[in-house]
Amino acid sequence: MSATETPKPLFPPFDAESAGKKVRLAEDAWNTRDPERVSLAYTPDSVWRNRSEFLSGRAAIREVLVRKWKKELNYRLIKELWAFQGSRISVRFAYEWHDESGQWFRSYGNENWEFDEQGLMRRRIASINDLPIYDADRKYHWPLGRRPDDHASLSELSL
Repeated sequence: MSATETPKPLFPPFDAESAGKKVRLAEDAWNTRDPERVSLAYTPDSVWRNRSEFLSGRAAIREVLVRKWKKELNYRLIKELWAFQGSRISVRFAYEWHDESGQWFRSYGNENWEFDEQGLMRRRIASINDLPIYDADRKYHWPLGRRPDDHASLSELSL
């Protein structure tokens, strides 16, 4: 393992507590909108299916994330644990963002994750749908960055 392959806390096999914490750590990282930081949670040869893109490796992951956050402005994300077993976790999520024209969207999706023994994600399969929304329909109003602990979850927001 090289210096760039630092083990990530919370190693498989997961239980309800560790899976829930792993999901929140991922949410927190994605809410930084920092492609380098986010990419380090994945194995160097991690395989992704993200929407209709199929990619492999941290460099490709960083490139996708750079493109993502150039397009998806004022991005705020909530993830929620759906299921877990062994080294796998399934989550559902929703995030809000707007494009350059100011049109807001809520993107809904689910992800299947598989981790290696060091706690790094070696596989991510994501399905995502974008729904245009009015500014008045937004539900995520916290300052950019980490979602406050007292903010409602997806279930509490009925999303």
